[in-house]
Amino acid sequence: MISGFKYLPEYLDRDEQEALLDELRVNIQKSPLFNPQMPGTGKPFSVKMTNFGSLGWVSDKDQGYRYQSIHPITGNPWLPIPETLLKLWEKITGYPVLPECCLLNYYHNEKSKMGLHRDEDEEEMLAPVLSLSLGDTAVFRLGGLTRKGPSNFIKLASGDIVVLGGEARKAYHGVDRILHGSSQLLKHGGRINLTMRRVTTP
Repeated sequence: MISGFKYLPEYLDRDEQEALLDELRVNIQKSPLFNPQMPGTGKPFSVKMTNFGSLGWVSDKDQGYRYQSIHPITGNPWLPIPETLLKLWEKITGYPVLPECCLLNYYHNEKSKMGLHRDEDEEEMLAPVLSLSLGDTAVFRLGGLTRKGPSNFIKLASGDIVVLGGEARKAYHGVDRILHGSSQLLKHGGRINLTMRRVTTP
């Protein structure tokens, strides 16, 4: 396993997951899910997303991958990152500055997945990335520093947390598939992934 990768299974119990989910539902009503597009082709992602924090990650046909301060549909600023998530960041990462972005990806059907990629749109690459899973189990792929390197596979269940820090911060990773029906947390099934990032250099 690549150095700097941390796996914390069952970090949040069921009550903590449900409390966080209730807060997320309220926030999503104000900052709704949208379908990002691949740069150039305009092909929609297979996941829906929204963001919390001073900056949000978006992608569209014309301007590509980027961070911006407003929701691409409503034009409103993103809502703040929930305090529960900020406390997790402080407790787990050890990074001295709070994240500016919490990207929410919603894997809503059997076709939803995330291809092998690196998180490299951030200016600050020394800060780790913290990821929390809610809902159905995901088959997570962790590769190496090159796209063609060997991969490890981990089933991330509801309440699990992973951290990509150190060498793993630049590792290729993705979600091969969602094991639908593996959790009863979300009423209609699917998986929510919350990923916190520091975008700018402090």
